[in-house]
Amino acid sequence: QVQFVESGGGLVQPGGSLRLSCAASLRIFRLYAMAWYCQAPGKERELVAGITGGGTTKYADSVKGRFTISRDNAKNTVYLEMNSLKPEDTAVYYCNLDSSRHSIGRWGQGTQVTVSS
Repeated sequence: QVQFVESGGGLVQPGGSLRLSCAASLRIFRLYAMAWYCQAPGKERELVAGITGGGTTKYADSVKGRFTISRDNAKNTVYLEMNSLKPEDTAVYYCNLDSSRHSIGRWGQGTQVTVSS
C-alpha cells in the first residue's frame, strides 16, 4: 500500500521560510501527479499545490508567489518550499496524490507548520 512520509515542519516567525519533504512509496513515481494539502484547526483539508510527473505546477491563490512545489522523480520525493510565511499558513501539511487526477491514498502523519512570533 502506498505510504507518504512528510517532514520538515516546525515553528517559524512570520516572514520566515521552511522546506517540506515527502517521500512516497509509489512504484513508478514519475507517472503520478502529486500534491501538498493543509488542514488548519477546525477546517477541512485543502489543496495547497500540485505538480504533474512532468513538472507542471498549480497553486492555491493564497500561496501563489510564496510557495514552490517541486519533485525529484529519482528519489520518489516531492518538496514544498514555503517563503514569506504568514500566521494563517499554520496547519498540518500532508502530501498525497493529486485528487483531481488520481484516487487519494492513505494519509500520512503530516508535518506541523506553525507561524508565530
